[in-house]
Amino acid sequence: MKIPCLLQPRILKEAIKALVKGPYTTKFPFKPHKPFERFRGKPEFHPQDCVGCGACVQVCPTGAISLEDKDDKRVLTVRWDICIFCGNCQANCLTEKGIVLSREFDLATTGKREDLYQSIEKELVCCSFCKEVIAPSDQLIWVAKKLGTMVFSNTSLMLFYFAQENLSEARGLPETEIPSLRSDRFQILCPKCRREAVLKS
Repeated sequence: MKIPCLLQPRILKEAIKALVKGPYTTKFPFKPHKPFERFRGKPEFHPQDCVGCGACVQVCPTGAISLEDKDDKRVLTVRWDICIFCGNCQANCLTEKGIVLSREFDLATTGKREDLYQSIEKELVCCSFCKEVIAPSDQLIWVAKKLGTMVFSNTSLMLFYFAQENLSEARGLPETEIPSLRSDRFQILCPKCRREAVLKS
């Protein structure tokens, strides 16, 4: 003979516990719900910690994070309306604090879904000759500080870091279109122009 559902020991124990301690469920949306500490809510950029490297863009499975270079600015945008809150962006962040999943989950809105986004801008460092984008300035500073004394192994990185620390001044553009002089190698160059400068000097 089958025992009735409520008389089974496990279910009876849970029912008594619920009567004493109250229900497991929260009263959301009538009362605010406070998620647990490691809850995966909407991702948010922290501009002071994000270096604009774009690692989060590469690992986002839904394409919710986009990157666009406009003139001398890099614009990073996260779209919450298509985000699945997987946490790949936070897990692969270079600084581990640039984009973090918050505990906010109630994203319902009566407005347009296109308004559910966050954008940040980062200043870009470009090659002195061809104007090709090298990297965001925050990323170069972060790498330079991480390398310490090894920053002297990369001329462009060293010159940029020294200019930021007011230890040197940025030189003007040379008259020639293609770097050919030995002194041209001591400028902030992309890998292509640096290789050309080394070969021609």
